[in-house]
Amino acid sequence: MSQIPWWGLPLIALLFALLGAAAAMLVTARDELVRSRRKRTKRWYEERKDAYVGLLSVFERDTYRLRAAYDAGGKPTPALAYVDEVGPALMRVRLLASGPVRSAALAVHVLLQKLHGEMNPAAVPGVQPQIHFRELLTQVPLVMQQFEAAVRDELGIDTEAPAKAPSHNGRTRFLRKPPPLDDLADIGQDLSRDR
Repeated sequence: MSQIPWWGLPLIALLFALLGAAAAMLVTARDELVRSRRKRTKRWYEERKDAYVGLLSVFERDTYRLRAAYDAGGKPTPALAYVDEVGPALMRVRLLASGPVRSAALAVHVLLQKLHGEMNPAAVPGVQPQIHFRELLTQVPLVMQQFEAAVRDELGIDTEAPAKAPSHNGRTRFLRKPPPLDDLADIGQDLSRDR
């Protein structure tokens, strides 16, 4: 006869069933965690992108109105009307953005707010108000470029097209540019010029 007690085989089967169920629960929990993390990351990206695009469009509309009023010889809209329009979009960016993006957005906002004041916002002595207004107006696109660059940097938006791989069977594939391994990846790029 066998040395195994009558309850040993069912106990071992129960133990393996419990281990299998625990492993299945762990795998399911891990998949849920990965899925929820991916969903949060996508929502994070989309919320910020929507906020940044909304604020950029408000800035563009306002710059166009200021330019049109200047060209027509009229006065810009009052500062309070500008603040009412930009307020909700700017608050979303202030709540969601990182420090550099927030600072760049506020720089554009402050410049536009100055332009909505009197025709001579800074009261520069010896400078005609119209010339000063025009100079400030030409600075808006430059400051907006800094805001756009900060947004691209935060969201990881690459302005260059992906590299093309050799075509196989008439199809063109795009390759992703591999990320640098460390901060020293670009060292030596100018060596060909020194030779």
